[in-house]
Amino acid sequence: MLSYKGYSGHVIYDDEAKIFHGEVLDTKDVITFQGQSVAEIEKAFRESVDDYLEFCEERKEKPDKPFSGKFVIRMSPGLHH
Repeated sequence: MLSYKGYSGHVIYDDEAKIFHGEVLDTKDVITFQGQSVAEIEKAFRESVDDYLEFCEERKEKPDKPFSGKFVIRMSPGLHH
């Protein structure tokens, strides 16, 4: 698992193509990357996240953030007790 600027990436190896390819997890937007070595895939992951953030900034859009995994609800203090 790769991690950069709060984003996580999952990588798999394609033995037919002899290449690593991955995707940034837990976002609605699709962010992919690929490389032929561990060093290349790590660099490609970071560059893909940076490119995505720059693209959002250019379009004046808020980038999709990874899901936190938290589900917050409000209830009365009596019910909570």
